[in-house]
This record gives sequence, structure tokens and C-alpha cells, in this order.
Amino acid sequence: MSTGELLNIEPLELKFPFELKKQISSSLQLSNKTDSYVAFKVKTTNPKKYCVRPNTGIVMPRSTCDIMVTMQAQKEAPPDMQCKDKFLLQSVKTVDVTNPKDITAEMFNKEVGHVVEECKLRVVYVSPPQPPSPVPEGSEEGSSPRGSVSENGNANGSDFMQAARGFAERPEAQEKSSEARALISRLTEEKNIAIQQNSKLRQELELLKREGNKSRGGVSFVFVVLIGFLGIIMGYIMNKA
Repeated sequence: MSTGELLNIEPLELKFPFELKKQISSSLQLSNKTDSYVAFKVKTTNPKKYCVRPNTGIVMPRSTCDIMVTMQAQKEAPPDMQCKDKFLLQSVKTVDVTNPKDITAEMFNKEVGHVVEECKLRVVYVSPPQPPSPVPEGSEEGSSPRGSVSENGNANGSDFMQAARGFAERPEAQEKSSEARALISRLTEEKNIAIQQNSKLRQELELLKREGNKSRGGVSFVFVVLIGFLGIIMGYIMNKA
């Protein structure tokens, strides 16, 4: 609060909760400490950026007046959120002027002998208020949300172990696991039998080739039948795989 001979001004800092692309307002209150009418005028170093209502006025004796300062929407934030803009509030005691429409710039001219009080106000950007965090579902007021989280914020390992053990002990899981093991075992056995049969057929084929080379009539009928039979078995093995 600024305490002059004419006015009390509160606050001395215009605080704006800065947000991009949004108009933001801050207010001042002037209190007339005297039994006379006091005229005031508000100036700023950046008039295009701010709108002051009212920027001039009369504060009646022992009364107050509120001023609203609105910052226009900004497209970008200043470096380090620091603002160099300033305001100057001038006040002067008046006798003849009681209507704000009659206020002139000459009334605040010190060079002609008028006693003018001046108060400088600085602009401060503050962080906008954060919305309250939503209450997690299932939690009660005054109690922490339920869950497997310890006091230091880490998940409780025993809870994970219990969950994994419970899943493994389910009848459905055990039944599916047994069926999978039986299927793998049966396929492995069939594969081994097919490999043994294939090896045996190769050996018989080699013997037939040797006998065929010794005969005069070329390839025998039995050799052709065995070749066909071998092809059928190989096709069966490939389909099973």
C-alpha cells in the first residue's frame, strides 16, 4: 500500500496471471484520506497494451474508487516472464472540479505550481491458478486412493507376485498348459517317426537302384511303385509340418 498525503493506493504491483491469447485484468483501489475532492490520472509506458478504466476521475472525500487495468491478449510470452511496463498514478487536490468530465491535463502540470502527488506502479506476471486435480475413482474423501502403491510412491512387489501366482493357479490356465504340452509331445513323436521312415525308404531306394543297374530291362515295376509310395509319404510329412 502507498500512503501519500492525498490517496492510499493498493496494491503497488499490478499482478497479471499471464496466459497467451487471453485478456487479463488487475484492479487498483484508491482511498481518499482528505476532506477534499481529489482528481487522479493514470499513465502507462505502453498505452497500446493496456486499457485503464477509468484512466481519470474524482475521488470524493473519505471515499474509495476502483480502477480496472486490462492487458490485451498477448501472442507470445516475454523472456523469463519479466515485464518492464510501468504505470504512473498522479493525484491532485481540487476545489472547483467535482465532475470527472471537467478534468484537464493542466491540473497535473507541476510547472504552473500545482502540487501533484505521483506513485509509480510496476507490472508483475504470475502463474495462472492451476485447476484442482480430480479425485481418483473409488477413493474416499480424506483417505488415500486404494491401490498397490506404497507410501514412497513405488509399486508393492508382493502384490505383483500374488497376482501372478493367482493367475498360474487358475484351473483354466493349468488345463490349457497341459493341452499345449501334450500337443507338442505328440507332434515331436510323429516328426521322429517320419524321419525314421524317410531314412529307411532312402536305404531301400539305394538297394533298388543297385539291382536295377544290374538288370537288363531298365527300371522295374517294383521300383516305380516304391518311388510313388515315397512321394506320398514325403507329401504327408510336409503337410504335418
